[in-house]
Amino acid sequence: MQLHLPEPAADALYASRALQTLIANDIRHNSGWISFARYMELALYAPGLGYYSGGAAKLGRDGDFTTAPEITPLFGQTLAQVTADLMGKTAPQIIEFGAGTGKLARDVLTELATLGVTVHRYAIVELSGELRARQKETLRGFPQVVWLDQFPSAFSGVVLGNEVLDAMPVHLVLKTEQGWKERGIGLAPKKFVFRDRRADPALIAQIPHADELPNGYLTEVHPVSTAFMLSLAGMLTAGFDQTGHGSAAVLIDYGFPAPEYYLPDRSQGTLMCHYRHHAHDDPFFLPGLQDITAHVDFTAMARAAVESGLDLLDYTSQAAFLLDAGIGDILLRTPPTDKLRYLPQANAVQKLTSPAEMGELFKVLVVGTHVRLPEKFERNDRSHKL
Repeated sequence: MQLHLPEPAADALYASRALQTLIANDIRHNSGWISFARYMELALYAPGLGYYSGGAAKLGRDGDFTTAPEITPLFGQTLAQVTADLMGKTAPQIIEFGAGTGKLARDVLTELATLGVTVHRYAIVELSGELRARQKETLRGFPQVVWLDQFPSAFSGVVLGNEVLDAMPVHLVLKTEQGWKERGIGLAPKKFVFRDRRADPALIAQIPHADELPNGYLTEVHPVSTAFMLSLAGMLTAGFDQTGHGSAAVLIDYGFPAPEYYLPDRSQGTLMCHYRHHAHDDPFFLPGLQDITAHVDFTAMARAAVESGLDLLDYTSQAAFLLDAGIGDILLRTPPTDKLRYLPQANAVQKLTSPAEMGELFKVLVVGTHVRLPEKFERNDRSHKL
């Protein structure tokens, strides 16, 4: 299928071609085949050239997609209510993974200051040089913000991650008459092509009821994001061992629990690419200039956390979480009679909470140790669906 998408600038096209050469050389050095996860890792994170490590704008009107913090400050202000409650039971520090333009951090910190809650340290783990530069500009008035290149070994406090898990590399697997294959990447003249080889049984073990799925079924498995959850658990449990303070991680992303993720009729997986606000399904289009994502298997994420010693505190829709956290009350800080200010904010809340938009597709997973959410979050908890 021929894609009709906006043409990149000459320097961006040059960078994409350099990345394609790097990927092609990696394929040659690995006997003509790499996993899709390796391709996705290079396309997104190759130093200086990958989508998240290069210089192209990612977010907002000039980028490729828009996230909830870009839509309205009410998103961050609402998360701040939950963060304030949790920090009262843990420690006055926050880590955010993949902080985008820094708007979520700014909105959370501004709201916490309004609530009279002090944050001693707000650490951001960010792999994108372009986004880190934008974050530093956005957050220059907040001296408690620091940037990290990797997980700290131990941490107590609140962890925030909005649309982080979906950007982690996934493996593709395909069920055939000869059994499960892993779909990887090979080379043809002047292009990348899909090539299949026998799948590692450990990958297929992550798919519930894999034998019952039909031939031709293509899907993703998520060992990289599972490893992230294991590292997160290790960091939070080490934090408790060192300080005696508990912690909680609030992870917001689009995805499904495993019984919905691996439905027989979801036979082509969830992989999606975003380029200049156009969504399409060709991961070979302009590597390094487009985002490549997959939906999150929240069952796998929750299981990894619990098996590593964390507690499952909540799993629900974004709509339910934001409403329980008080986004309606925050909206009403602007009088409905002030239509010029109120209506745009009400429309933004509608986008975040409507089942037809982000409200149902996006989910919230909260895990932690030695801490609990307020009781009001129990009424919409869907942990039993994981």
